Amino acid sequence: MLRAVRSAALKLQKFGYSTAAVPEPVTNPKVLYSGIFVNNEWYKSKSGKTFETINPATGEVITEVQYGGKEDVDFAVDAACKAFKLGSPWRTMDASERGRLLYKLSDLIERDAGYIASLETLDNGKPYHIAYQVDVMSSIKVLRYMAGWADKNCGKTIPVDGKYLCYTRHEPVGVCGQITPWNFPLIMMVWKIAPALSMGNTVVLKPAEQTPLTALYIAELCKEAGIPPGVINIVPGHGDTGAALVANQKVDKIAFTGSTEVGLQIQQASGIGNLKRTTLELGGKSPNIILADSNIEQAVEIAHQGLFFNQGQVCCAGSRTFIEHSVYDEFVDRSVERAKKRVVGNPFDKQTEQGPQVDKAQMEKILGLIETGVRDGAKLLTGGKRIGDKGYYVQPTVFSHVEDHHTIAQEEIFGPVQQLMKFKNLDEIIERANNTNYGLAAAVISNDLDKVNYLVQGLRAGTVWVNCFNVFGAQQPFGGFKDSGHGREMSEYGISQYTEVKNVTIKLPQKNS
Repeated sequence: MLRAVRSAALKLQKFGYSTAAVPEPVTNPKVLYSGIFVNNEWYKSKSGKTFETINPATGEVITEVQYGGKEDVDFAVDAACKAFKLGSPWRTMDASERGRLLYKLSDLIERDAGYIASLETLDNGKPYHIAYQVDVMSSIKVLRYMAGWADKNCGKTIPVDGKYLCYTRHEPVGVCGQITPWNFPLIMMVWKIAPALSMGNTVVLKPAEQTPLTALYIAELCKEAGIPPGVINIVPGHGDTGAALVANQKVDKIAFTGSTEVGLQIQQASGIGNLKRTTLELGGKSPNIILADSNIEQAVEIAHQGLFFNQGQVCCAGSRTFIEHSVYDEFVDRSVERAKKRVVGNPFDKQTEQGPQVDKAQMEKILGLIETGVRDGAKLLTGGKRIGDKGYYVQPTVFSHVEDHHTIAQEEIFGPVQQLMKFKNLDEIIERANNTNYGLAAAVISNDLDKVNYLVQGLRAGTVWVNCFNVFGAQQPFGGFKDSGHGREMSEYGISQYTEVKNVTIKLPQKNS
């Protein structure tokens, strides 16, 4: 078993993830918070409604969570507005102190890392050792990075014609409504609240209804860290809860991660009543281009991890794998062999590489698209079925002979389904790789630097990985082109999404002649 853990750690290290020692999981973590968090207090929904959150490994109910409606959202927004008022404790706080509070929050997450990772695994289904090494450790790093920016994002003095002093101030946007997805509940929460709070904004966050538990626990840690009441508020619920947040005219900005379909609705709704700023990180159908000069064994593993990581539930997954024709057959054979060895099972087991899909609806969507792939004429080489009848497990699946017009080459599957496609030359592959409405990410696997640089220039994507995949850091901007959204998260670019630039021009007194 120790050998399996070390092997998993080495794979994570190879792909840029934390290799922190993993403590034993809490296999049945107690749910401590399931309410609505406003003004650093816990409330029941005003309607009295609740909803169930499900353990995807078993299909059983974990707990009942308070269902926030419009009244609850409005209550939370009012609290955020009050906390943002000039003269409030939050607005008068030194910027360096905001950074210290974020750093304190990161320390508390580090203190409770084993419990938080266990809660994430229980609610989401991802393997515990991944939840710990990737989700929790990455969240700590992002918080500490953003904490450092709190007193460093400053304006400029600008020389202008005439006798004037001109300077800019970077000021917070205001009340930020944030809506997070279910595939990375903790990370996506931190990606949103960390830059917002660092820059002095206040937040009302709606977590995904499938996975609200870690967000609610982090809310209590925000209180323990000393973040003032009303600065961060969490309202769990379903789509109507998010819609109420978008519709509230006291909200100044919406940040959303999720499907392109919902992102388009949010973009449209954000222009009704008041014009909200929006940051949208949406869907993807990312190309992963394998050139013949690459090390095939390494390329197969990179492509495998780039698709199957997190049960394939990754917006930037390398779901269109293009392989140069001369090595296509070998690549296909090795990919099938690797998929067959992938360990699927109990997410609390240290040997597990792949847990269940997040819920029954997602599992059924994936299985339906696999059937569509077979009907369209793609060749199903392995997998394609549900595993067992308890929980929402899908076999690691590999298709070859996938054509660009096939549904599985066009739609975002968001599951463990690899599509292997063939190409002949660089100009062809640039056109085919870009022949999608998405533009979130792309990758190139090659040892030929000239070819790599040529492809990097041609690919229309917000991130291009070279000889790697799914490498993220707090210092790196992330976001998409085209229907994959706009704006960026993390890095200095992400900070800029949470500030307004104010120009100040002052007439200077002149000496009397």
